[in-house]
Amino acid sequence: MRASKKDRLDLLRKVWLFERCSQRELNTLESAATEMELPPGKILTKQGEVGRHFVVIVEGEVEVTRDGTQIAVLGPSSFFGEMSLIDGEPRTATATTLTDTRVLMLTTAAFNEVLTTMPSVDRKLLAVLAARLRAIEATRRRRSLVFRRDRTPR
Repeated sequence: MRASKKDRLDLLRKVWLFERCSQRELNTLESAATEMELPPGKILTKQGEVGRHFVVIVEGEVEVTRDGTQIAVLGPSSFFGEMSLIDGEPRTATATTLTDTRVLMLTTAAFNEVLTTMPSVDRKLLAVLAARLRAIEATRRRRSLVFRRDRTPR
């Protein structure tokens, strides 16, 4: 059974990359996404391959492995591949369905079309990324200070 438009919007709203998007912008992203039903064992992303889509899990479970080792099992509302929408770099992990799984998939081409027709999304994504980088930098600085304090001769 397909997810309702409201459920699809709620899933996209939970994605950190889209947290500053307006309702209108989320509607546009939702319209660009495709809902798919997948069987167990379906490979959604493969480590080392160039990313061409972003996935939000509607229902089911997806195993994430790196170098053959399981690093996570993701369930409903989890998402992956968001960075590929922006940089198109190779995947850092393989994602494979464990159960019958329903996902929302947004291809890079569809995402780029959204950015072309609604440039306001671009600016909001940049703002979110800048905020994330600042938070990472602040955490790194705090850890660096703790490390220096721990190494101070007594």
